[in-house]
Amino acid sequence: MAKETLENVSLIDTYKKIYPYIKPYIAVALLGIALTVPVGALDAVIAYFLKPFMDEVLVNKEENFTSYVPFIIIAFTLVQGIFIYLSAIVNGYVGNKITLNLRRDLYNKLIYMDSAYFKDNNSGNIIYRYYNDAEMASSGLINNLKLGLTRFFSSVSLIGVLLYNSWQLSIIAVGVLVVLFLPLRIVRKTIKKIMNKTYTESASLLSLYNETSSGENVIKCYNLQKRMKDNFETGASQLFSLAMRLIRNTNWLSPTMHLVAACGVAIVIAFGGKLIINKTITSGEFVSFIASLIMLYTPLKAIGNNFIELQKSAIALARIYEIFSYKPVEEVENAMNKPELKGISESVEFRNVSFSYNSSRKVLNNVSLKVGKSQTVAFVGNSGGGKSTICSLIPRLYEWQEGDILIDGVSTRNYDINSLRENISYVFQDNFLFDDTIRNNIIMGKSNATEEEIRQAVKNACLEDFIANLPEGLDTRIGERGTLLSGGQKQRIAIARAFIKNAPIVILDEATSALDNKSEKVVQEALDNLMKDRTVFVIAHRLTTIQNADQIIVVNEGNIVEKGTHDELLALNGFYSGLYNTKLRTAENEENGK
Repeated sequence: MAKETLENVSLIDTYKKIYPYIKPYIAVALLGIALTVPVGALDAVIAYFLKPFMDEVLVNKEENFTSYVPFIIIAFTLVQGIFIYLSAIVNGYVGNKITLNLRRDLYNKLIYMDSAYFKDNNSGNIIYRYYNDAEMASSGLINNLKLGLTRFFSSVSLIGVLLYNSWQLSIIAVGVLVVLFLPLRIVRKTIKKIMNKTYTESASLLSLYNETSSGENVIKCYNLQKRMKDNFETGASQLFSLAMRLIRNTNWLSPTMHLVAACGVAIVIAFGGKLIINKTITSGEFVSFIASLIMLYTPLKAIGNNFIELQKSAIALARIYEIFSYKPVEEVENAMNKPELKGISESVEFRNVSFSYNSSRKVLNNVSLKVGKSQTVAFVGNSGGGKSTICSLIPRLYEWQEGDILIDGVSTRNYDINSLRENISYVFQDNFLFDDTIRNNIIMGKSNATEEEIRQAVKNACLEDFIANLPEGLDTRIGERGTLLSGGQKQRIAIARAFIKNAPIVILDEATSALDNKSEKVVQEALDNLMKDRTVFVIAHRLTTIQNADQIIVVNEGNIVEKGTHDELLALNGFYSGLYNTKLRTAENEENGK
């Protein structure tokens, strides 16, 4: 679908697609179109007045024309300038409103996109398509529409002057005009293919900028500057090659059109000279005709550049509608008015669940487990075995392909997806904090939280001492992604966010694995507070957390290979026992300083 959409879309289809965004401003847009009529039509004034000026002044020596014709030309040009200014303001307003609304709709689409979408698209592609394409589509189409209409009305008025002066020469002029447009059909598909590749490379370069900003510490510590520069040079060179390819494949349009236009003028001069000799037309009519012809051809000789810009806008809009055609699960479900989940009274159950990120390999295979209300289940196993994937399916960050996940015996797919997520607090290994204050990052768990609720969440998350030492306290800004905080501080803010949400289901995905022992002990205390009287799914490396779980699930290569309590699994002398002896007990000894 993408290839057909991007390479074969017509300009008529493009304007049909953008019309819903023009419709709210149709009155203003029509005014903008109306203003292009005099802007274009007044081009013919100078050419028209050349005929009487030449015939009456140069031939008949009539002095009256020399006194008022120049003032008429200046007056009409002044009026045209006013209309040009007004047209620019009106069309600029419409174009920027369309850009604003496109960006708003694209962002509203982005925040509901499935998690799989973000795995399949890098940050550069997302930024380019959701931000740059909107402006390129709207402003480009509106500006080119304004330019096209202005030239259309200019052409109509100038052709009128041509016909008025000589219908015979007009046939030649219009015939050449048709030939001027023929090369555009040749380059249309070439432009689209090159621009599609250019957009892809531009997105990759944006991703590189993002990686450089986010990974600057790694780049410095591992001396990766040369590698990053090489990556940049590769991407920038590819963009340069594409730009030159576009120039080579399109810039022959301008000289070709110059040549065709020159041939048209030459033929008119040759044939017009005979008409003057035969007294079919006057010298004034001929000069007026030539002036009109040059004014008609001059802007059209540059139409190749405008055509390229128009194609860029058409491709950008096609890419935008490719996004709009994507139907995220959350967007579809929000329109279905499903019943809300009112907490958990019995259990959370996985029933024969299988899942894959793509069709090639299953990440989970026939997973079944049941966790009662207020129970804690701990997932253990080798890295990449599927533990995090199991947890991510509970709030439906991804959609499983086989089996079902149930809360109180009802499939989570039968609940309103927003209410489902309201009942779940998720603390990740690497929690995302926003470039805002500590307070605002905490209350994202509950936007209408009271000061007392915030204070209690801070206390339960073991943040009191840390915040008390900050000059601005809770209103301290923490930087993008919490860069001004330590790992432990970021984790505790994320835990406070989970506390204030007060959801009955808690998911802890390696929430302390990246911390040193001192930080881990403080964070673990906060986590222990969070886990009380809640249904908890925990992925942990800390032995005491695992031992205290009501149920331990051993996951290996997408399969549940063992389940039971700590003592039961040790007695089996199987996978868990081996894991305990080689990893878990060693980690516990290191933690205790043994």
